[in-house]
Amino acid sequence: MDATHEVFNQPAPLAGYNLFDTHRPLRDALNFNAPQLPTESLRQLGETLGSAEMQTHARLANVHTPELHTHDRFGRRIDEVEFHPSYHLLMTAAVGAGLHGTPWRAEPGAAASPHVLRAAGFMLFTELEPSMLCPISMTYAATPALRDNAAVHADWGAKLGSLVYDPALKPVADKAGVTMGMGMTEKQGGSDVRANTTKAVRAGSDGWGERYEITGHKWFFSAPMCDAFLVLAQAPTGLSCFFLPRVLPDGTRNAIRIQRLKDKLGNKANASSEVEFHGASAWLVGEEGRGIPQILEMGTMTRLDCALGTSGLMRQALALALNHTAQRSAFGKPLIAQPLMQNVLADMALESEAATALAIRLARAFDRPADEHERLMARLLTPVAKFWICKRGSLLGQEAMECLGGNGYVEEGGEGVMARVYREMPLNSIWEGAGNIMALDLLRGLRKGDAVAALAHELAPARGQHAALDRLADALPARIEAMASEVEARRLAQDVALAVQASLLAQTAPSAVVGAFCASRLGGDWGHAFGTLGAGTDFDAIVRRAQPV
Repeated sequence: MDATHEVFNQPAPLAGYNLFDTHRPLRDALNFNAPQLPTESLRQLGETLGSAEMQTHARLANVHTPELHTHDRFGRRIDEVEFHPSYHLLMTAAVGAGLHGTPWRAEPGAAASPHVLRAAGFMLFTELEPSMLCPISMTYAATPALRDNAAVHADWGAKLGSLVYDPALKPVADKAGVTMGMGMTEKQGGSDVRANTTKAVRAGSDGWGERYEITGHKWFFSAPMCDAFLVLAQAPTGLSCFFLPRVLPDGTRNAIRIQRLKDKLGNKANASSEVEFHGASAWLVGEEGRGIPQILEMGTMTRLDCALGTSGLMRQALALALNHTAQRSAFGKPLIAQPLMQNVLADMALESEAATALAIRLARAFDRPADEHERLMARLLTPVAKFWICKRGSLLGQEAMECLGGNGYVEEGGEGVMARVYREMPLNSIWEGAGNIMALDLLRGLRKGDAVAALAHELAPARGQHAALDRLADALPARIEAMASEVEARRLAQDVALAVQASLLAQTAPSAVVGAFCASRLGGDWGHAFGTLGAGTDFDAIVRRAQPV
């Protein structure tokens, strides 16, 4: 057959580059928040994650989705989920990098900022493949809660921090490393866990403390192949937190029945399930009736990961858009040289850098729990960062996909990554509390300590850098003091996020970035979509800073 055309003006995939070395905003954020932090491990991780080989594993883990096997071929109940080998390879890499347990393995008082180190690694890994990080995030959040059951923590703590990934279903004594999940929400309640109906009946005590039998269900039970879970159930004195292992110490399977796996919009490599408990054995963690405070503490950790994860996805979407537009020509020159496209790319770069700055700043607060200011900022910025970064992520993902045109909408090839990123974007906004829950949580946080003084202290170093930031900083105290109604809680969360982002950029980013961010987000020189920055913006400088290669 005669050739009908030759293929040209199609960009090469974004592969074979170092995610860390090319992420200047992340490096600057780390230098600001943890200047003594050794970054060689992040550089090595960035090199691995940017390879074409790892990108292939990410694709395969999403194409070959988890499969549920409720019974074996002889009819025995097994309740196992089978994953593609690429999923296990990615889990091995994430666990080996310590993304599930680095901070809990650090020596007390260590100066290496373990939460910031882990946050940066988590963000980089999200650029490659976010969905299999669900059990990684839950292990990170659940591990410190086990300290409220000293006996369980003694047997499980070290293996939860192990750098060995061991997917086999075996008793903890026979495993080199373990992971944990959580089971909180039910059909009738969702975020309102007080509506839970799952029952816990005391069944005695043993070496792990007070043992209960759990009967009921969970509507979202992610990563059901984890080795153990923290679950909420109604005990005689109220909602309580329980440690529920998949395999009991005697080697028998616990009475967890997987009903089905969720068919989700995205998050394909991760198995999210619906389960029932039929008198499953579980051990009390903390005090009976104190389940809500415990789950809120764990939720703080997973909400940090929502902000980190979306920041990583935003960076990947931006990098894909920059890679495509630098190689694709239209109307006589590269897309990246077209004025309107420059505006779009620069606007997305501002959003991505601001998200990175805020997420890493939040991680710093977790490294300093003894510092009263940092404790207050963790309480305030956790819901703020999750709310705002996750809201902005979906919008940026759509705009980045548009930069690739039809190629961005397909599921195959190198640019098919964009479709996967886009489908993943909404999840972090929903998981661990949607926008309204975050806004309400901010209002609760404002009642803890002197929030006004803490916020003023946080913004003080950037005073005088931009008039729009000064105006917003001046107005926030009165708005916080007057906030008696929930109706404007979202707007307050938005403005606190923008003020802190602008303040951080003023201390870490070049003047072109700071000026454009403050003029657009705070000063009103902006439209209602990406690509509406003012004509005086230094587009070249902003786009150059964001380039992935």
